Amino acid sequence: MTTKNTQILFAKRPTGWVDETTFETVETDLPELADGQVLVRNIYLSVDPYMRGRMNDTKSYVDGFQLGQPLQGGAVGQIAQSRNNRFQEGQYVTGMLGWESYSVSSGKDLRVVDPAHGPLSYYLGVLGMPGLTAYVGLLDVGRAKDGDTVFVSAASGAVGSVVGQIAKIKGCRAVGSAGGDDKVAYLTDELGYDAAFNYKTADSLGRALKETCPDGIDVYFENVGGAMLDAVLPRMRFQGRIALCGMISQYNLERPEPINNLIAMLVSRSTIQGFIVSDHWDRLPAFIADMSGWLRDGKVKYREDVMEGLENTPDAFIRMLSGKNFGKQLVKIGEE
Repeated sequence: MTTKNTQILFAKRPTGWVDETTFETVETDLPELADGQVLVRNIYLSVDPYMRGRMNDTKSYVDGFQLGQPLQGGAVGQIAQSRNNRFQEGQYVTGMLGWESYSVSSGKDLRVVDPAHGPLSYYLGVLGMPGLTAYVGLLDVGRAKDGDTVFVSAASGAVGSVVGQIAKIKGCRAVGSAGGDDKVAYLTDELGYDAAFNYKTADSLGRALKETCPDGIDVYFENVGGAMLDAVLPRMRFQGRIALCGMISQYNLERPEPINNLIAMLVSRSTIQGFIVSDHWDRLPAFIADMSGWLRDGKVKYREDVMEGLENTPDAFIRMLSGKNFGKQLVKIGEE
């Protein structure tokens, strides 16, 4: 086995948009494992919007990236060496691992995954953190119920595409927005959304919401923030629920956009609740049971956008932040 490891380091904190100067690629020697450690050969890396916040030198719900160290995110890999009796060589695992060919781990946050439930890459998407985010955000935070109208921003993305399909399974009317006519067609023609619109070409977000949600919105699954949130607030129905998952439109701005329509929440008596999926790992068994069944029965479809090669991970990350991906953005860096 190789003794070398290729890593992508966090080289510089970005101001505004991330670019290639944020990253540096190096080759290092693999260390000897200590007792209790495992060596994971990484196969798939996930790039996700929350990682942009980890690049800032501010306190957040997850520790920031450290300058000069490998960036870190969700990964699926295979145990190459083990000095931990919980893991055997050859097992597939998922966890928070580095942007690197091999990762050394104590095993504390690793979870063995079963390829029988779906492709390995799914454990970074529909069977992983994005899928659980959709499940918890819609059902526990949004409390969606039969007959509700559910509106999802960034609806063709890794989380949003799952939200709308779960909403349909639960008897809701699902409406979404996306940044391209091809993505809008995907929502309605393949995923079963009842209506969708292209926010980039809509002459007015408010008018688009009125046309696609004529009776108002019971649950808003918020992924975007900014102008979209401002347009949604007046459309919320009595005691509507907003599940605040993310605000990707704001992550690269030096000064976030103001929200002007908060008074509408007083009129509708709506609530808005932010949530972090890591607070809800107790829901993982129920989620895996439900989602694996829905996938098996064809009730949930999932699309991935996979780039090849560790060296392309920064490009995949920038591409995802700018909305150029179509489906869950992944990078394949090793053989399954």
